[in-house]
Amino acid sequence: MDRSKQARMQELVERLNKAAKAYYQDAEEIMSNYEYDKLYDELLKLEKELGITLSNSPTVNVGYEVLSELPKERHEQPMLSLDKTKEIGELEEFVGEHETLMSWKMDGLTIVLTYRDGELYKAVTRGNGEVGEVVTANARVFRNVPLKISYKGELILRGEAVIGYKDFEKINEEIADADARYKNPRNLCSGSVRQLNNEITAKRNVRFYAFTLVQAGDVDFHNSRKEQMEWLASQGFEVVEYRMVTRDTVRSTVEEFARKIKDNDFPSDGLVLTYDDIAYGQSLGRTSKFPRDSYAFKWADEVRETRLTEIEWSPSRTGLINPVAIFEPVELEGTTVSRASVHNLSIMEELELGVGDTIEVYKANMIIPQIAENLTRSGVKDIPDACPVCGGKTEIRKDGNAKTLYCTNPECQAKHLKSFALFVSRDALNIEGLSEATLEKFIAMGYIKEYADIFHLERYREEICRMEGFGEKSYQNLAESIEKARTTTLPRVIYGLGIANIGLANAKMICKEFRNDVEAMLQASEEDLSAISGVGGVIAGAFVTYFRQEKHLESFRNLLKELVLPEEEGEEKEQIFAGVNFVITGSVEHFANRNEVKALIESLGGKVTGSVTSKTNYLINNDVASTSSKNKKANELGIPIISEETFLEMVRGEQKV
Repeated sequence: MDRSKQARMQELVERLNKAAKAYYQDAEEIMSNYEYDKLYDELLKLEKELGITLSNSPTVNVGYEVLSELPKERHEQPMLSLDKTKEIGELEEFVGEHETLMSWKMDGLTIVLTYRDGELYKAVTRGNGEVGEVVTANARVFRNVPLKISYKGELILRGEAVIGYKDFEKINEEIADADARYKNPRNLCSGSVRQLNNEITAKRNVRFYAFTLVQAGDVDFHNSRKEQMEWLASQGFEVVEYRMVTRDTVRSTVEEFARKIKDNDFPSDGLVLTYDDIAYGQSLGRTSKFPRDSYAFKWADEVRETRLTEIEWSPSRTGLINPVAIFEPVELEGTTVSRASVHNLSIMEELELGVGDTIEVYKANMIIPQIAENLTRSGVKDIPDACPVCGGKTEIRKDGNAKTLYCTNPECQAKHLKSFALFVSRDALNIEGLSEATLEKFIAMGYIKEYADIFHLERYREEICRMEGFGEKSYQNLAESIEKARTTTLPRVIYGLGIANIGLANAKMICKEFRNDVEAMLQASEEDLSAISGVGGVIAGAFVTYFRQEKHLESFRNLLKELVLPEEEGEEKEQIFAGVNFVITGSVEHFANRNEVKALIESLGGKVTGSVTSKTNYLINNDVASTSSKNKKANELGIPIISEETFLEMVRGEQKV
């Protein structure tokens, strides 16, 4: 027995399990998919050669036990992973003489849905294949899952929950802390589906694509998977896109799917083939890990060799410094690429990555540039001990399984940039046209040094109009947005300052307590602030510490000179909605958004909740006759559904509350 090969096999098992645990349980990436697949294939080869399979080998263990506060449930039938190949010839061999369904292999979170009596009864994640997590409440708010269907028997189906690239980018942009952003759509989807609060899930635009019918007892599908898919579509499910193929059409259909990837909004890491003949497929049985009626195809990555010219270190608002590989430009999947995120120091060390190395790059899922391999492995060196933006001291930290680099200087300009991004965000001053990229340019040019400077960009009108991406119209739109933002509320201003732990809700509590008296707020002690319901010692300490710094206090006072803060009348208004609970749904016409309606209700003593219950007094919905779930619930409970117009009549006293 070759001891060195046994030792290598043990090493591979440990490395692969560590990477899988980080990815699936902790949503951290310490090894690229390319590297994982390569090591996995090496392990398979060694196991076959040595005739040994370790009990903890990822080739026999489908996954890890789920870790969360969600209820657990054992699947009635194990959910196996699929055997896979990158060779089209092997797909043709698999198809043989049988008609086969070819569909996308979506890269999200697999969910099992159960319907009883025509209604969604249960939703469970794949988990480790044996035990999953119950996420029924979250599945109810997926964008396209039918809550009721015409079929009244017990229906069980499987599908993939996914978040598209556009939504992924939009959601990530709204997360101010770069180190809190998600690395890819799959991690975002996993975190969204497994939320304990389905209100968060609802905001994430999760979609569900059915790919397998498990049970619908009394329906005759004429022994055809295709008919099952068509039937699911007839019940209102969005099914994964598929094509029927034979051995002769496998190659051309794979090419057809490949051409679509660049235009797809959803993430996919390959294709799945399943025999159309249900009985034949079931007769083949399964191995300990794979069903024999299906086969997965992973894209044969287009890999290009190039030279690493630089590691760019990109600091974030919280001080995390992300390494980005800059390399000599190469053509990949039809586009020119010259940079790829490395995510953290652990991946750099895994690749032994040094400037000047010859590297191989590819696009993960044919979309995201990644480093596949480092051919020369000169080793990690020159990790900056000073922040490239501010020159402050850096330090290496261990975040979970991954090593990361941080800037320790609290006054770093990069953190300053992120603070400005928060200041102009929707819940703060809401200034459209000041993206983070634009702010970065203006700060670099010296146009903005403190918050008040935003309101004097007219000094640089000519220069801004000449900037790339700007013109007279763009400048004018920005100027109008800034002017509009001058009139705001004190809680929005306090929130926009980015004081640690103080969100918009906390800011409202503090301002309400001091009746928007700025001087009283600034003179308040930690004890005074801690006494406010919902504030507490941590927030009180952060507030006092922030304004204790002369620099912050001066900047705040300069800012207030530029703003118009209409006197808040909430305390003076008659609390006509005291003890009244509202739910708001649908679009609004007389307000900018539903948050403005909520603010008005709260200023008049009312309360707004997210779901209709027996404690709800009114449901506000301009589509009073809608058959939405909230309207149905309100009707069932006898709760009045009122239009926005009726609500405003209540506010004006024209209609009794």
